Amino acid sequence: MKLGFIGLGIMGAPMAGHLRAAGHELFVTTRSKLPQALLDAGAVACASAAEVARAAEVIFTMVPDTPDVQKVLFGENGVAAGLSPGKTVVDMSSISPIETQAFAKQIEALGCDWLDAPVSGGEVGAKAASLTIMVGGKAEVFERVQPLLALMGKNITHVGAAGAGQITKVANQIIVALNIAAVGEALVFASKAGADPARVRQALMGGFASSRILEVHGERMIKRTFNPGFRIGLHQKDLNLALQGARSLGVALPNTASTAQLMQACAAQGWDQLDHSALVKALELLAKHPVTPE
Repeated sequence: MKLGFIGLGIMGAPMAGHLRAAGHELFVTTRSKLPQALLDAGAVACASAAEVARAAEVIFTMVPDTPDVQKVLFGENGVAAGLSPGKTVVDMSSISPIETQAFAKQIEALGCDWLDAPVSGGEVGAKAASLTIMVGGKAEVFERVQPLLALMGKNITHVGAAGAGQITKVANQIIVALNIAAVGEALVFASKAGADPARVRQALMGGFASSRILEVHGERMIKRTFNPGFRIGLHQKDLNLALQGARSLGVALPNTASTAQLMQACAAQGWDQLDHSALVKALELLAKHPVTPE
């Protein structure tokens, strides 16, 4: 197929690479420098999102935030300007569910199809094509696009109508953030109490406290490897989406709110470009004790 991919950052570049590696024609653009590896693999560089949309049958977008998706889709030389009836837009960004529903209506009004398909799994999952993909949109559109999604992920679920994928991603980000905070608190406590945090983590991995967060991010906290797979700034954005949605629904999310404040504390220290496992640094400030020395 002729595919388009817009947004070739930490996540988008390897995801697009899997589509190209499967033999599909790939038309790409991004706001930063195009990855040379993609171009060497035969991807075609386009000057704008509209040019991508004119060339491709299915257009994937993977950009940081709701305003970025708005601009890519409907801004000057955006996707909408290059669409013709029968094409499909798949937004894999993590953005507002409410705005997503509005975007879907605008794309469908042009005679095209829409899926929101945010992902979880970080840079590791993007590179390994093992992402979890949560999809909102019409069932028949999902069935048609699912083989392409399967090139990028393993656990692929059609959740419901447009916006349902983004609702699921917000729920995912709540769980991940609270787990990071829990692991951080546990390791700070263990370290300050005099135990070896690496051995504590090893012991906990064999019990009911075991989790993917303890496995991966617990190790990051101990080894101080905070180079981003998923940045604090982006997770902060996702928790703000959760709290905005909760406010509109009249739902209390007290633990989400407190974890969002820990991320805000990190941002205030200039750590928002670090991996979200670096949330532990805010807890270390409160305790005046690092899990392990940097």
